[in-house]
Amino acid sequence: MLQNRWWSWGFRSAILLYFILLIVFPIIGIYGQSLTNGWAALVDNLTEPIAWKSVLLTAKLALFATIINILIGTMAGWVLIRYRFPGRSLLNSMVDLPFALPTAVVGLMMLLLLGPRSEVGHWADSLGFTILFHEPAIVVAMVFVTFPFVIRAVQPLLEEMDASEEEAAYTLGASRAKTFFRVILPAMVPGIMSGAMLAFSRALAEFGAVVLVAGNIPGRTLVASVYIYGQIESDNPAGAAAVSVLLLTFSFLVLWLVSYVQSRRTGR
Repeated sequence: MLQNRWWSWGFRSAILLYFILLIVFPIIGIYGQSLTNGWAALVDNLTEPIAWKSVLLTAKLALFATIINILIGTMAGWVLIRYRFPGRSLLNSMVDLPFALPTAVVGLMMLLLLGPRSEVGHWADSLGFTILFHEPAIVVAMVFVTFPFVIRAVQPLLEEMDASEEEAAYTLGASRAKTFFRVILPAMVPGIMSGAMLAFSRALAEFGAVVLVAGNIPGRTLVASVYIYGQIESDNPAGAAAVSVLLLTFSFLVLWLVSYVQSRRTGR
C-alpha cells in the first residue's frame, strides 16, 4: 500500500512539474515581459497602428477561415461517416495530414499552388486579380492548417447518434432535408462549435504557413504572428510580448468556451 502511494505521488508530481515548466512558466514569462516597462508601455505597444491592425486583420481572416471550415468540415465529416466509397479510409487518414506536416512545408505548398507560375495563378491573372501575397492566400493557408478540427469534432457525434431518431422522422413523413436540419444538425452543433473555436484559435496563431504567402505588408497583409516575429527581429521584445499576450488571452477565452460547450454536452 505504501509503495503504491509513493508511486502515485511521484507520478502526479512529475506530471505537475512537467505542466509547470512547459506551460505555466512560459505563460507567466510572456505576461511579465509585456509589463516590463509598465502598463502605459503595454497600452502604447497595443495601440501602435501596425500592431492593432495586424491583430484585427488576423482575427478577420481567421473568422473567414473558420466559416469555411464549418461548412466544408461539417460536410466532410458527414460524408466520411455516412457513406462508403473506394478510398474512404485513405481520405479519412489524410484529414490529419495538416497536424503532421511542418507549417513551413504547408507554406511552400501554397506558394507553389497559388504562385504566378501555377495553373491557379495563371487563371487568377487572366481574371484580373492575384491570390498570392494577398488576403485570399492567407485564408487558404489558415483553412489548410485548421481543416481537421471541425471534422474530428463532428465525427464522434455522428457515430454516437441513434439511428432510431432518423427512422422515426422518416416514418412521420419528414423529408431528408427536414430530417437533417431538425434531427441530425442539432446533435452536431456542439461538435461544430467546439471544432470551430479550436480552428479559430489555431488560425490566430499560425505563422509558418502564412509567412511565405502573405506578402507581410503592414496594414494590408501583415498578420499578428508575423508582426511578433518582426518585433523580435527588431529587438523589441516588449512590443512582441504585448501582441502575444493579446493573442494568448484570446486563446484562453476560446479554450474556456470549448470546455464550457463540451461540459454542457456531457452534462445532458
